[in-house]
Amino acid sequence: MTATGAFVDPSPLPAPTPAPLSQPVDALAPLSNRAGRLLELQGVSHRYGRHQALSGVDLTLAGGTIGLIGQNGAGKSTLLKILMGLVRPTQGEGKVLGHSIRGSGRILRRRVGFMPEADAFLPGVAGVTLVALAGQLSGMPRLQAQRRAHEVLSHLGLDEVRYRKAEEYSFGMRQRLKLACALVHDPELLLLDEPTAGLDPKGRDEMLALLSAISRRHGKSLILSTHLLGDIEKLCDEVVIVDRGKILGVGAIDSLRARWRGRFRLRWLGTETTTSATTLIDALVARGVRVLQQPAADTALVDVPEGWSNATFFALAHAAGLTLCDVVPQTEELDDLYHRLISGTVPLPGTGSAPGTMAGSGASP
Repeated sequence: MTATGAFVDPSPLPAPTPAPLSQPVDALAPLSNRAGRLLELQGVSHRYGRHQALSGVDLTLAGGTIGLIGQNGAGKSTLLKILMGLVRPTQGEGKVLGHSIRGSGRILRRRVGFMPEADAFLPGVAGVTLVALAGQLSGMPRLQAQRRAHEVLSHLGLDEVRYRKAEEYSFGMRQRLKLACALVHDPELLLLDEPTAGLDPKGRDEMLALLSAISRRHGKSLILSTHLLGDIEKLCDEVVIVDRGKILGVGAIDSLRARWRGRFRLRWLGTETTTSATTLIDALVARGVRVLQQPAADTALVDVPEGWSNATFFALAHAAGLTLCDVVPQTEELDDLYHRLISGTVPLPGTGSAPGTMAGSGASP
């Protein structure tokens, strides 16, 4: 986004041969080593006084774009801080990019970028200076950090406001500034804590487009912590579901979803819809069909018995004086998947939380 608010589609920067941190590197260059596992955790637990933030976390991820979802207090932010080396776990062991999560904080901060949810800008300091400082804190030489700060800000569409004080940036610009601070030292892994929280729909879509480009075009691995399930579905290949400090599910979203072989959503047309619909519903029930929902006069969600032929739907609708226009097999939505894993049940569509969010969601400690 430029100073006028226009979105800048991130096109690839030149990608020279990867070099050590002491040498100039492309801020968004492809990773030089993607063969090993991204991270491995065994029995990781963490307490804040009496509060158990994480409990016996076992987790192995190979890389890619990974969504970390959970309600307020689930332990997402604590997990990110452990992966970054900012917090040492109370118990357990693990490695990130081959380095131990205990005593390797400086090395991890050279290879991992962290975009926090809360702003952490020094007042009165220009954006480009903040990004350069972030590079130096991650181990870059001062002159290299300054050069890369200019390049990354330009890449993210902030070149026209780079000398403006951070507190004068709009909210969307501040989000991009935090992303620049996370990217400046060419990290192999990006940890993103609620990167779209507070953005309007246009800004949210633009941020997701940026993150997608960083992952797909430039080969970065991303772990996206959010309570916005729509962000996960748009961006992520895998999902890690966290609840009350424990990992409830890990894997590709499609592999975790339940598939209901006999569940369909029906929609029909007819001149006397209400009366005819009652006739159709009665006929379906008489054939052993279970009607789960009828949210409107022309719609029903049904479970069919074994051996059912979908041709029977059309025959019964025709007999009732209706024209069946939709017979849609149902697949579990991500919010239903989440509720199933934390409660052991799957809410029927429309009975769970609002689309794209989770009840009680928010930033987790």
